[in-house]
Amino acid sequence: MSNELVIDVTSSEIVIALLEDKRLVELTKEKSNNQFTVGDIYLARVKKIMPGLNAAFIDVGYERDAFLHYLDLGPQFNTLAGLVKTIMREKHPPSLKKIKTYPDIDKNGKIKDVLEGGDRILVQVAKEPISTKGPRLTSEISIPGRNLVLIPFSKKISISKNINSTEERKRLKNLIQSIKPKNYGVIVRTAAREKKVAVLDSELRGLIEKWEKAVYRVRNANPPKLIIGELNRTTAILRDIFSSNFNHIYINDKAIYNELKDYISSIAPEKEKIVKYVNGKQSLFEHYGIDKQIKALFGKTVTMKTGAYLIIEHTEALHTIDVNSGNRSRKGVGQEENALQVNMLAAEEIARQLRLRDMGGIIVVDFIDMNDSENRKKVFEKMRDELSKDRTKSNILPLSKFGLMQITRQRVRPEMHVVTAEKCPTCGGTGQINPAILIPDQIENNLRYIVQTISRTNLTLKTHPYIAAYLNKGLWPIRFKWMIKYKRRIKIIPEKSYDLLNYKFFDKYNEEIIV
Repeated sequence: MSNELVIDVTSSEIVIALLEDKRLVELTKEKSNNQFTVGDIYLARVKKIMPGLNAAFIDVGYERDAFLHYLDLGPQFNTLAGLVKTIMREKHPPSLKKIKTYPDIDKNGKIKDVLEGGDRILVQVAKEPISTKGPRLTSEISIPGRNLVLIPFSKKISISKNINSTEERKRLKNLIQSIKPKNYGVIVRTAAREKKVAVLDSELRGLIEKWEKAVYRVRNANPPKLIIGELNRTTAILRDIFSSNFNHIYINDKAIYNELKDYISSIAPEKEKIVKYVNGKQSLFEHYGIDKQIKALFGKTVTMKTGAYLIIEHTEALHTIDVNSGNRSRKGVGQEENALQVNMLAAEEIARQLRLRDMGGIIVVDFIDMNDSENRKKVFEKMRDELSKDRTKSNILPLSKFGLMQITRQRVRPEMHVVTAEKCPTCGGTGQINPAILIPDQIENNLRYIVQTISRTNLTLKTHPYIAAYLNKGLWPIRFKWMIKYKRRIKIIPEKSYDLLNYKFFDKYNEEIIV
């Protein structure tokens, strides 16, 4: 399997597409000023204790209070809280190796016995703000690296379940045990398989240094304050999924290109050349055919290559997916065999859709009814195998006798939502006609305003291909008349992703001119 990453950077956001064998499987959008990313660590203030929920509302600087449940405090919370108090109280705090450790908190305890309003604590974002909810927090701090995850004040060494070899698991555990300092726990990630001790030791020391330097910033910090920021989404994705199967990483921003190239050279020097900077006016997603896949894969109806299709709907409580055989049912095979074939294909596409849309919570799938229990088992195993490729944790139950499958998938970020249904470009969904023939006049009005108020010599107009063709047609096109009239060089670029009445002006640096 070949993997490709296409990263389209604009002034407002970064859009990341992960392709497996040219098929889009993950799509991530990150605002340029994004805050409260999963993994961020804050010095926060306890705002309110909620004994009935056995939880507390925490001020981390978000417009809504964050939520911290007692079970998310972590066993070593008392030690972490003591560390914060020591650093903030003493002028010369001791080394972290000499910090006093406390017994683990009671698993069945009450939050009012541990926290009080106004307390200053270290917390980590476990779930980003979703809808009307603030961030979900944890005090069980973890510092992730490429091969290892550092857990301060823990004593455990855990090995990834994806490392199946008993000998390799034993080797890694003994290796980490020999290099791990006191008062630190470590999770060994799948990427650490067959790694040498020098590589792991270097990474472990780097993670410890990162944690200890950050902790001492607490002394002069006034909550809420970001103590450790997670890597940007692009680098974090590479850290988590990068493997030898990656063939290309395309990016259109020079700064992030240099950042990613440096990161790749540090973890896999032989793969440094796969990072490629693409300097072009055309959208990367359009150039590599990703826009077409997005339009086909998002929306209520998702078609499959066999003529079958899925209906995906969302409610406040859960997501429902209905599997339909479509015109495939006309093929000359038995009903049971047809149902099995469609369900197997649907299982593969559903797993892809869960990753692509980052759907979380409860998902109920209505497969086509099958009478044979062996066939239902095959569909369950197929879905389980496909979901094993997903980095996000999920649980799956076998098909019920009604053909329903229940899936729960961890939700840590807002679901990816792409609008694929457009309003009528003529009436805007109102039913009242707004003649499209007036669009050139509207464009010229904005052009006149730009010329009169903004000194730009070279202008680029991006618009729907139909409108672009109309403005460029003939021996004496409208574009040429505008260039003479306003004494400006004007370039018109057709954009398939724009609707009929949508257009934007850009300057010579490809920055949008807001009119």
